[in-house]
Amino acid sequence: MAEGVEQRTRRTAPSGLGEMLNRARLRTGWRRREAARILGIAPSYLFDLEVGLRSPSVTVAQSLADGLALTDPERAALLAAAVADAGPNRPIRPAARDVVRLVKH
Repeated sequence: MAEGVEQRTRRTAPSGLGEMLNRARLRTGWRRREAARILGIAPSYLFDLEVGLRSPSVTVAQSLADGLALTDPERAALLAAAVADAGPNRPIRPAARDVVRLVKH
């Protein structure tokens, strides 16, 4: 591993969270692919969330809570399981423009 690179472990969702997300999506009447498009996430990522393989980032959790019109207890459970340093919330993740700039030089 390169010096200064943080090794992260993927965190799985608490038991029952994925099932709750699946029920909430079904309440909306959305199919998984449709929900993913509307929510702005990959269908495979939504699948992983619904089967409990992954926990969402805080940003994705907030989108899910709003988009799926979660109840207050559902919203609280989802946000409690959200990963603060993942996805767009990851502090060491460079912006795409910075990566392009590094590659060009």
